[in-house]
Amino acid sequence: MSNETNQLGRVVLLMGGVSSEREVSLMSGAGVEKALKSRGVDVTVFDPKTSSLAELEAGHFDRAFIALHGKLGEDGTIQGVLNYLGIPYTGPGVAASATAIDKERTKTIWRAAGIPVPRGVLLHPDADEAALERAMAELGATGLVVKPAKDGSSIGVTKIHKEDLTVEALRAALAAAGDEDVLVEEYILGREFTVAVLDGKALPVIEIVAPEGSYDFQNKYYTDVVRYECPANLPEERAAELMRTVEAAFAALGCRGWSRVDVMQRPDGSFALLEINTSPGMTPHSLVPMAARAVGMDYTELCLTVLGLARTDA
Repeated sequence: MSNETNQLGRVVLLMGGVSSEREVSLMSGAGVEKALKSRGVDVTVFDPKTSSLAELEAGHFDRAFIALHGKLGEDGTIQGVLNYLGIPYTGPGVAASATAIDKERTKTIWRAAGIPVPRGVLLHPDADEAALERAMAELGATGLVVKPAKDGSSIGVTKIHKEDLTVEALRAALAAAGDEDVLVEEYILGREFTVAVLDGKALPVIEIVAPEGSYDFQNKYYTDVVRYECPANLPEERAAELMRTVEAAFAALGCRGWSRVDVMQRPDGSFALLEINTSPGMTPHSLVPMAARAVGMDYTELCLTVLGLARTDA
């Protein structure tokens, strides 16, 4: 074991969990576990769904790698537990995590900081017809994107093209979101990008080129039909502008460690930040490892770097 890995101490890897993203989390965790163990790191796997918090406390761990995604893993809950136990952990703290999981709250903070976001509104699945018609009239010029306000991995997301936009279609999309709070946004028809942030600095921009713009759960994790361009084919000054904007968005939420921000580019060339992922995926199809490779950092080095940034809020 090198001095570097020896200094990491006993590491607990949190993966699995109980959210709708459990399957993805298990894939992320498996990759992280293999990478860390390949460098001699003392790693213990902990799944909150099958193990008790008493076991977490009894382990006397020196730091935690959070490979949990979604609710109870990425929303400040487990971060609060780790704060209480005094175990430094990867990614943002309680407040930033709780804010970032809420897409509308995130957008409110970003708007106040001058960071561009899509136009949108929160709707309840049982909203009356007048509210649905108002959203369609105000936001539906090119269609609508309907998604859970507090979920990820494109789970529960419906894109409704303008020609298919009806009250009935919107009502069905609200129900499919599976959440009490559903975010209804303008459908931005343009290029799709994602930007990873590591220790406050943006990694190279990735462009996501999905068939018919369908970057859904299946295409994200189980097919090879999506093409990724890293670095993205953007003029140098536009890429630099986007990276600065993403760094500002990361800072505005009080994030630390690492995250990944999803972005759309409008037809006029302007950018709109969609959301931030504070516990990014680490599966074979995940994008942070791809961005890291573009600056010469392999998967294992990325895992070690993220783990080395572990902190508590205290």
